[in-house]
Amino acid sequence: MIPVIALVGRPNVGKSTLFNVFTRSRDAIVADEPGLTRDRQYGVGERGERVFIVVDTGGLSGTRQVLDDLMARQTRLAIDEADEVLFIVDARDGLTAGDRQIADLLRKSGKSCRVVINKIDGVDPDQAAADFYALGFAQLDCVAASQRKGTGALLDSLLQDYPPAQAAADESAGPSVAIIGRPNVGKSTLINRLVGEERVVAFDAPGTTRDTIEVPFERRGKAYTLIDTAGVRRRGKVREAVEKFSVIKALDAIEKADVVVLVIDAREGLTDQDLTLLGYVLDAGRALVIAINKWDGLDDYQREQNRENLQRRLEFVPFAARHFISAKHGTGVGDLMKSVDQAYASARADFNTRYLTDLLEEAVFRHNPPLHHGRRIKLRYAHQGGRRPPVIVIHGNQTNRLPQSYLRYLTGFFIDRLGLKGTPLRIETRAGENPYAPKKGSKRRKQGRPS
Repeated sequence: MIPVIALVGRPNVGKSTLFNVFTRSRDAIVADEPGLTRDRQYGVGERGERVFIVVDTGGLSGTRQVLDDLMARQTRLAIDEADEVLFIVDARDGLTAGDRQIADLLRKSGKSCRVVINKIDGVDPDQAAADFYALGFAQLDCVAASQRKGTGALLDSLLQDYPPAQAAADESAGPSVAIIGRPNVGKSTLINRLVGEERVVAFDAPGTTRDTIEVPFERRGKAYTLIDTAGVRRRGKVREAVEKFSVIKALDAIEKADVVVLVIDAREGLTDQDLTLLGYVLDAGRALVIAINKWDGLDDYQREQNRENLQRRLEFVPFAARHFISAKHGTGVGDLMKSVDQAYASARADFNTRYLTDLLEEAVFRHNPPLHHGRRIKLRYAHQGGRRPPVIVIHGNQTNRLPQSYLRYLTGFFIDRLGLKGTPLRIETRAGENPYAPKKGSKRRKQGRPS
């Protein structure tokens, strides 16, 4: 299980800054103004071999009115989802009445919690810690998030009891396939169709929203591991589940999977929530198959409108196969699994360096890189830099000057010529040093013939 870390505290204590440090991103808006974060925001972080999920929350003032409003409810949901809660406080403000109110809320939650004293730059850490011991929490950590001071040690201490991320599935175990999507799009029905009703009932027991369930099964003599994200919420919490959107489960499943199957409800079309999930899949670089379910319930006009809408809005994932299925009746499910197999094979494919370099030469012959300040950008050779997804590393001079349009051209060219299906492809560039450039610390030789 990937640990979930929730960041909680008053407004403007540095939660979003810490979120960005943990996720190595700028996904959370940071400014010297309280109340910028309203809803929960999720991100994935890595520390060595360990992977974790971070949840940024809106600031709680600690007053009774604010503790009862919608933003506070979002924070409570984040606390419920979390394995670890980091209670962020401000060293410069010292201990406030709002901090005491939030501390009471956290103690009642029963969650593992530690106080993180932020903004210790320019403040005596020992004196700051002495003020906050009054909150009664055993663990206190001092950091300066904006300078990344102490954040690494905090993560090491926080994650030491959690196991490293699982290695990729063994070839003999076959593809691990995550079925993800919004509530009620037909994930459970598709799982029933794939593994059989009795198996699903055994594994479809209620659990916490962040747990994923791995179900080994065979189809036509081939082994798969299904990562189930469906049917885990309790019936009494449907309204909360709509808000939660099963983000924790989706992120966990995507990280574990070789192939992700995103299930969309044909009657509702592609929603903003579907696009959010697609964004998570792209960030993780996972192979992807899109299943448009409940297709049998549409008339001819609705089907045509649906196809046109999907064609327009899914242009940014051209590599993903789309299947119009009925999980209930089994229509199209066989073809769906064929695409899963293709995506799995493409994501794990190995390519010879000589072959990749030949393809690079062909790509350059067909369409030369543009000039930069009158100099031609030269691409010399290519080799494979990784799998899941495939990574092609291109070496040359001034490769960092390649425009995005040309990188998109190279990506499309390699996908087409390599026959990749269902997986994204990443292009990385490396610029070689100019052998004629003077070395650091050396004096440039005077022009002219030697004596």
